[in-house]
Amino acid sequence: MWLAAVKACGPTAILSHYSAAAHWGFVEWDERPIEVTVTTRSVPRHASLRVHQSKTLGRRDVMIRDGIAVTSPARTLIDLAAVVSYMPLRRAVREAMAQRRVSVRTLVDALARAGPRRGTRNLSRVIADGYTPTQSVLADIVLDLIVAGGFERPEVEVPLIVAGRRFVPDFRWPEKRLIVEADGAQWHDHKLAREDDAERQAHLEAHGEHLIRITWDQAVNKQQQTWERLAAAGAPPRSRTAT
Repeated sequence: MWLAAVKACGPTAILSHYSAAAHWGFVEWDERPIEVTVTTRSVPRHASLRVHQSKTLGRRDVMIRDGIAVTSPARTLIDLAAVVSYMPLRRAVREAMAQRRVSVRTLVDALARAGPRRGTRNLSRVIADGYTPTQSVLADIVLDLIVAGGFERPEVEVPLIVAGRRFVPDFRWPEKRLIVEADGAQWHDHKLAREDDAERQAHLEAHGEHLIRITWDQAVNKQQQTWERLAAAGAPPRSRTAT
């Protein structure tokens, strides 16, 4: 599919934008028209393809993956920023960083080489916010909720040994011994998972940890109530001098 699209657009054609992001595994493919970038003056037209033209693609911006010419991970994210909104872009950047395909340095360098273009403000914002390697979309939303509520940014997925057992809490404030778990139905909504969660929580709380679970509904539709729960549990407020 992707290889055929690239071949159909000539020798300078490169898989790019959302299609490249899906090929790298940064986003889920959603059957939209395949996107290809060419460096020629004339842009080929294909009813089923979306063809872009670029004069700024250099050798560092092009790679071969599974036999397909594709934009490099960093350049892919720059192009992706032009076709998606902030939230899916941020998730894609986090996924790319989790896969160790890009770093802040490579993104900044690629931005400088690409120059001003649509979407780069959002990408710069993602970079400036800092990389937090959460493992799910819900965890992303819960972290945003915590920060938006004026709380100190917690540790993210830092392993914890409690009475000889290893745990990896989603979020934790060590000084408060307070854990927050993003409680998504995908992993927790069946009998064995609920029993395991309850046993895990009992072990943690028996050894001085306090655990709060936040569901999709609480993170999205009941934010004020959730902020109040966090405050009541002792989540530390962010310092007024913190940036």
